[in-house]
Amino acid sequence: MDTVTTPQSSMPARGPVQAHGPRLAGDLAIWFFILAELLAFGVFFAAYAFARAKNIELFAAEQAALNRNAGALNTVLLLTASYFVVRAVQAAEAEASRQCANWLGGAILTGFGFIIVKLTEYAAAFEHNISLSSSTFHMFYLSLTFFHFMHVILGLVILIAMWNGARQGRYRPGDMNGLETGAAYWHMVDLVWLILFPLVYVIH
Repeated sequence: MDTVTTPQSSMPARGPVQAHGPRLAGDLAIWFFILAELLAFGVFFAAYAFARAKNIELFAAEQAALNRNAGALNTVLLLTASYFVVRAVQAAEAEASRQCANWLGGAILTGFGFIIVKLTEYAAAFEHNISLSSSTFHMFYLSLTFFHFMHVILGLVILIAMWNGARQGRYRPGDMNGLETGAAYWHMVDLVWLILFPLVYVIH
């Protein structure tokens, strides 16, 4: 009696399909650093709000003397820089290193634009004898903005390092950690300014 054999499929057996869920961009360490920095700024902001509640008229009068146009221009510059950083990451994901470097170059230029505007603003303040000891508002204004100013400088150092890496073709799909880590830090700097500007310059 003949036995009937069933043909076996020539297709190789497939293992379980692994789902690629959302992931945290960049190093985990940078996110701990960002959280710590946001906490520090949060304490600063809370102290400012507490002091303002006790000196509403003084804060309102001296806040009105600030150059809001300069603050608004710096807001536009930082938002533009963040947009350029986003486009740089997208370009690296598309394996377009040259475009990635170009976008980062634009972010660096707008970042330096922020520095120039802020230094001009500080120079005008010092000409009017504004200092940390001239009033409670000025103490907070100079402390908060200078603390953020130093973060912008560090962010620019990081952007320049990222720009150099992009020119060397260092970033590509599967090797984006350095680029994403730097981008996360820069977006934190931008986020803090988006809180600082209306709090110190606009809200009465």
